[in-house]
Amino acid sequence: MSNLGTVITAMITPFDEELQVDLKKMEQLTERLIQLGSDGLVVTGTTGESPTLTMEEGLSLYECVIKTAAGRVPVIAGTGSNNTQQSIELTRKAEELGADAIMLVTPYYNKPPQDALYAHFSSIASTTSLPIMLYNVPGRTSRNIEAETVARLAQIDNIIAIKEASGDLDQVSKIRRLTPPEFTIYSGDDSLTLPIMAVGGKGVVSVASHIVADRIQTMVKAFKCGQVEEAARCHRELLPIFQAMFVTTNPIPVKTALKLTGFDVGGLRLPLAEATTEEVAFIKQVLVEAALL
Repeated sequence: MSNLGTVITAMITPFDEELQVDLKKMEQLTERLIQLGSDGLVVTGTTGESPTLTMEEGLSLYECVIKTAAGRVPVIAGTGSNNTQQSIELTRKAEELGADAIMLVTPYYNKPPQDALYAHFSSIASTTSLPIMLYNVPGRTSRNIEAETVARLAQIDNIIAIKEASGDLDQVSKIRRLTPPEFTIYSGDDSLTLPIMAVGGKGVVSVASHIVADRIQTMVKAFKCGQVEEAARCHRELLPIFQAMFVTTNPIPVKTALKLTGFDVGGLRLPLAEATTEEVAFIKQVLVEAALL
């Protein structure tokens, strides 16, 4: 599958009152997101609190979303980690369960140099037939996948896309210049979706799409139809929501927003904690102004 979607939601992981994975709520969330306009779903990415999930929990989430989506949208399993062999094992299991693609984050903490990054990603790619989306987020991993390394990796048949969350438009432009046209670039930051599309990106792996996927789709479609002013107007209208979803560490704000809009997905596992009173008030005000409450 080469088309992974345009507005792809990086799904939160719902928890029950004991902070155990709530698969029933995950089913409901999957259906809700598809109906709202998400045309791709990422399971157990950063937004899904992947560092606090066991492998068994991750597999149960893949199975749940794959079954619920039932082929209507691609399901992308976040199988990346800073342990190459562990990522290979998780990728194999995700493929067995029927995932449509995998997403591989830059290895965090161990800070591999560029040649080692290439070896890491290519090693995983060689063990699966699934399409692969790279995920570059140096603010969380402390290591940037440089454009030249992305270009080398793009030569591997099943490495077909990157989620770019470096915040560096020059880097995105360079990746676009160095990679073939069929290699897909997604914004990893909601607020940079339109600028990244302007330099050759396709869409976004989004957090805000939990509540405004339909509005993001409107923006993306306007831009693709050449209605640049309309796309810019949509961007400006959405910007306060994009910013509110990152007023503190993701996914604290989006879980708060979902609860405020009547879809309670439970709390957060430590080391994350609930939004402060001030943060809740701010998010609520933004939702009210956006006519979401």
